[in-house]
Parts: sequence; C-alpha cells; structure tokens
Amino acid sequence: MKLGVFYEHQLPRPWEEGSEQKLFNDALDQIELADRLGFDHMWEVEHHFLEEYSHSSAPEVFLGAVTQRTKNMRIGHGICLSSPNYNHPARVAERLATLDILSGGRLEWGTGESGSLIEMHGFGIEPEQKTAMWREGVEQTANMMTMNPYPGYEGQFFSMPVRNIVPKPVQRPHPPIWMACSRRESILRAARNGVGALVFGFVEASQAKAWRDEYYAIIKSDECVPIGHTVNANFATLNGMMVHENHDEAVSRGLDGFRFFGYSIAHYAVYGEHRPGRTDLWKRFQTIKDDMKETPGSGSIGTPKSVREHLKTYADVGVDQMIFIQQSGMNKHEHICEAMELFASEVMPELKEREDERVKKKEEELAPFIEAALARKPRMAELAEEEIPNVESIGIVLERRAGKDYATAGGVYADPTRGGAIPMASRATFAKAAKVG
Repeated sequence: MKLGVFYEHQLPRPWEEGSEQKLFNDALDQIELADRLGFDHMWEVEHHFLEEYSHSSAPEVFLGAVTQRTKNMRIGHGICLSSPNYNHPARVAERLATLDILSGGRLEWGTGESGSLIEMHGFGIEPEQKTAMWREGVEQTANMMTMNPYPGYEGQFFSMPVRNIVPKPVQRPHPPIWMACSRRESILRAARNGVGALVFGFVEASQAKAWRDEYYAIIKSDECVPIGHTVNANFATLNGMMVHENHDEAVSRGLDGFRFFGYSIAHYAVYGEHRPGRTDLWKRFQTIKDDMKETPGSGSIGTPKSVREHLKTYADVGVDQMIFIQQSGMNKHEHICEAMELFASEVMPELKEREDERVKKKEEELAPFIEAALARKPRMAELAEEEIPNVESIGIVLERRAGKDYATAGGVYADPTRGGAIPMASRATFAKAAKVG
C-alpha cells in the first residue's frame, strides 16, 4: 500500500503575527522529512475563505516550493478546484505543466468541485452547476495539455479561441487524474471517468473494500470512458495519524486535532453559519469536543503496533493508498515530525513490503481493460493545418480601430507608442521575417 501525507494548512484562532508564515514553513519542513523517510505521496488542498479550517488558497504556489524541497515523493493537488469559475482551464493546464516540470514528472492532478456554499457563492457557482463545471474544466484542461494547438472551445461555462498552451508537462499526455470523492456515488463516477478515487471520508476497512471492489468493477467494464487521455486506476482513503510508543500520549497529541478537522468540516459544509472574519471555530470546538465520542478514521492514532495492525486491514482489502492527516487543529510541529519518524521505522516497512510486486501485478491485470477504455474515449478533433488561424498583434488591431495607417504616414511601428528603448525590428524588416513561416 502506498502512503501519503495530507495538508489543509489548518490554523485555529487566536492568530498571532507570523502565525501563517510559521504554519507554511513548518509544513514544508514536515514534507521534506516525509520525503526522506519514504512516504510516497503528499497532497495539498485548495480551499477559499475557510478560516481556521484551511488557509491553503494558492496550492500551486505552495507545491512549487515542495518541488524544490523533495526528491522522490509524488506531489499532489488534493485537489485543484476544477470549475472554470475558480480556475480557468488554460491557467490550470499551464500551472500543472509547470509543476510537473519543476518536480521532474512527479505531479498528481487531483480534481474536484468543492462542497461549501461559502466558497461556491464567492465565485458565482450554484450547487446544481458544480458537477457539470467539473466535467467541462477537467476534460478541457486535459485536452489543452495534450493538443498542439488546442482547437478552441465554446462551452457552457467558458470559451476560448485557438491557442497552444505552453509549457507541456513532463508526463505525457498529462499527469494522472484523480477526483475527490465523499460518498459511494462519487466513487463510482470517478471509475466511470477513468480517474483515481480520492476518498475524502473516514471508513472502516470493510466499507473501503466494498467501495473499492465496486470502483474496480466499473474500471473493468464498458462504463469506463476516460475523461482524460489516460486511465488512473487507484483507490485512496484517509486516516488521522499520530504515533507514539505510549497510546495515551498518542491520543493526547493527535486526537483533538483530528476532531477539530471533523468539526470544522461540519461547520462549513453541513450545519454551520459563518460570519467572515468574526466566527471563532476553535473557541466553539472547545465547548463540544468531549461530546465527539465517535471519531471514524482515528485508528492510526496510537502505538506503532496498533497502527500497523489497523493499516494492514486496509492493505489486505486492496486499498491502493492511505493518506494521513496530521497537520490539524493545534497539533504541534515537533509531535508531527516525531510521529512520522516513528511511523517510518516501526510501521512503514511491513506496509511497503512487496509493494512493487503488487503494483506490477495490478498493472498487468488492468492493462487490457485500460486499453479498451481508452478506445471508447471520444476525442476532440485536431485542427487541419489550414484551419489554424493567424492571431493579430495588438498593434495592428489598435491601428485598424484608430483608422490610421502609420506605415504610409512614415511610422516605423504599427503602434507608435512602442519602440524606442525596446530593441524591436522595424516594420519593413518584420514583414520580411513573417514570410518565412
């Protein structure tokens, strides 16, 4: 089973000067440590306006730093919000390719819709639209990374003319696509679209097995029609994690932070009302934390032995990756680092044993099904050579709109406000070069 670490950038109140800077720097140190210790993946969320719960509103910037602090682990958007209202598909394609280049081809492209009205309404999205927006954004971003040039698009939620999106990613045709899933229906939808399932829910191994088996049954069926240009058949789920030789100390260090993670999800996505800049989530959480008796997903908070036995139940039912939430609530940086080191020495070896063999066997088994799925994919038509348009520069356009002809009037440039200190070719010289192709 693969092992990953997960970052929301949680920052409960009260906030002090420098709190956010410390939060981000600590996270980079933790991820660098996780890379050295042998964790396979890291995942960084994208959220907006979710005070205390997640200050990760620009994950592509943070992930750029991660590319330079790690050498081996896969670097994941967990997730990049895919609606064109959040992120224009061309900008997503550009950022993904840049991150893939900076990381040497280690990027994972997690996608999703978002699940809170405070985010959706902040960007003019209604819940009824978000799945269609996800599909349009993901499908066209994948096309943009793959096609040269991108033929342009007139869609329901965005449109753009013919352009060639650069740079192109190291991983061809594009990095592996994942989808955030929180319930059975979305897991099955991930399989139908041929993308990995990032199951952002806390389920016992028996439930994970049922969902995992349904997911792979669809991957192997005619229902699987890839939204991208590859099939990423993987099933991942979450656990909170804090490991210590003393069980009570592990609970003391990690359980409240994990409870706060669950409480703040409920606040923003299910039950709560929020006054921007005023609501104090941590203060509210303190009044009810002891009432939170049920804490699904906390089985990886404990001793190395109990955590190892707990995680083996997931590995045994075929979960491809377990992703760990440690940076939550008021969990301390030094405790997170200590837990990762103990986990790596006492828990990880058994979980990583024969992993290469497992992956190879799985890839061989799925190969014919993936080939069949890709054959079913409807593909955007490439432009014929004569269909690729010329795109005029702004100087020519402005000259025409102004109704002036600077060339016959003796002007050197189509736009007379340019030139001077800029070493530009003259108009006549430029016209000569344009004939080459």
